[in-house]
Amino acid sequence: MPELPEVETIRRDLEKEVVGKRVKQVEVTGLRSIRRHKDTKEFISRLEGRKVGAVQRKGKYLLMPLQDGSLAPGQQADDVLVVHLGMSGQLLRARSAKDEAPKHTHVVITFTQGGLLRFVDPRTFGELFVTAAGELEKQVTELAHLGFDPLEDIMSWNRFGELLQSRKTKLKPLLMDQRFMAGVGNLYADEILWAAGIRPDRGSDTLSSQEVRRLYRAMVETLQEAVKHRGSSLADEQYRDLFGTVGDYQGQHKVYDREGEPCRRCRTPIVRVKAQGRSTFMCAQCQV
Repeated sequence: MPELPEVETIRRDLEKEVVGKRVKQVEVTGLRSIRRHKDTKEFISRLEGRKVGAVQRKGKYLLMPLQDGSLAPGQQADDVLVVHLGMSGQLLRARSAKDEAPKHTHVVITFTQGGLLRFVDPRTFGELFVTAAGELEKQVTELAHLGFDPLEDIMSWNRFGELLQSRKTKLKPLLMDQRFMAGVGNLYADEILWAAGIRPDRGSDTLSSQEVRRLYRAMVETLQEAVKHRGSSLADEQYRDLFGTVGDYQGQHKVYDREGEPCRRCRTPIVRVKAQGRSTFMCAQCQV
């Protein structure tokens, strides 16, 4: 599943490509992709003729406020287009409808100024829907309880340590808990913990001040670097950016999916262990 760096990469691309553009036409061929709407007509009618006012991210969700006209300063859009990529979703920019559509294209949004967006999703866990801005957290209750955003919400390492101390649980599940911190999943939790030199099964209330500082720094730097490299595309290459290009950060992975390969810090072979049904990759020698 795309995590924060992948979704943030797409958000930044969309911000350059679609903000200020008006939706001319919407086509839907995959009803599951708009499953929150009672029918296709409702979804289309709430998009066509509207202008994309901005592109925002909350955790792993993309939010596009929609405008009917020009908004006064400080005025909020009434509706929001929400995009969640699920396990295999892609948002792909095309210059023309003549460009061959990929298989599993379920929604196409064409703009009056030219160009279009295609929502492609082989496994159909992702979705698009339009909702009133004031109803957003009722539609997606997860958004009402998201934790801090590690890229957007800057805090002191002391405050971070207080949050860790209050939870008293194992570190890796905590880093993946969207109510604690938004956007991080299995892959980046492993990478962050390796960078900090801390075992994934350590208790969040057992860290020294130095370890708290290392973990906070590792979290911010790992995610920033992953965004710089435009995210991670694994062997299936299902994650692609807005232009259909695979990410580049997988070449920088230190532990994830590197079982048996030497640790880039101490040369000890990377091990994979199972926890709560998920694979965890780590160095048993230099993560303590």
